[in-house]
Amino acid sequence: MNDDRLQLWHNVVFEKDLDLLNELLDENVEFHSPTVWAPKQGKEITAYILSMVIDIFENFEYNREWSDDRNFALEFSASIDDKKIKGIDLIQWNEEGKIIQFEVMLRPMNGLNLMFEKMTDRLQKAGFL
Repeated sequence: MNDDRLQLWHNVVFEKDLDLLNELLDENVEFHSPTVWAPKQGKEITAYILSMVIDIFENFEYNREWSDDRNFALEFSASIDDKKIKGIDLIQWNEEGKIIQFEVMLRPMNGLNLMFEKMTDRLQKAGFL
């Protein structure tokens, strides 16, 4: 089951399959961004943020992946403009195969700051902030 979910997630990221992203997110998913204190609640905002990230990140790849029954920890590398970043996606699934929690950790600080600027601009233009 985990291999199937991992392959579905890879399809979202590498094929930029936003319809599949919407299918995989639970209505009440909780999203923890490295750029804000409080988590975002709900499918609409989470789908929007993840689609932005997929668009902003360049040269994205997963380097290492760990999973158990309902959790993934996926280490990634990417670039934003000329900044190289590393991060971890922590994804929790429910029994129905929907993502119920998504948390992102990102480093270094200059990459995080650049991501914050780009995301804030897009979130404001979309009316989420």
